[in-house]
Amino acid sequence: VQLQASGGGLVQAGGSLGLSCAASGRAYSMSWFRQAPMKGREFVAAVSWSRGATFYADSVKGRFTISRDNAKNTVYLQMNSLKPDDTAVYYCAAATRYSGNSYSRLSRLAEYDSWGQGTLVTVSS
Repeated sequence: VQLQASGGGLVQAGGSLGLSCAASGRAYSMSWFRQAPMKGREFVAAVSWSRGATFYADSVKGRFTISRDNAKNTVYLQMNSLKPDDTAVYYCAAATRYSGNSYSRLSRLAEYDSWGQGTLVTVSS
């Protein structure tokens, strides 16, 4: 499965941005990770395929919303109340095999076998 992410850009602190990621085929769980300069890639949010269950990192809970449109094989990330610490390259990811419906599984990098190219989000203070 190939992933094509779009959205991102420059926004002031407190603002909002939306990301989308279209998959070329069906995926089970889909997620967003991010990588800030000089840091490792970290989990942001995930949505399961079957029940649409959503999972969030504590750092974004209440501010970000992940959703998906299975008919379009697309996952979205709406980011509100953005902070400078949210500045990072955001990557969408997809699992083409069933990976369960738990935070412990869906927050792991290793659960995903397809990755998008990354899109930069910059939040200015």
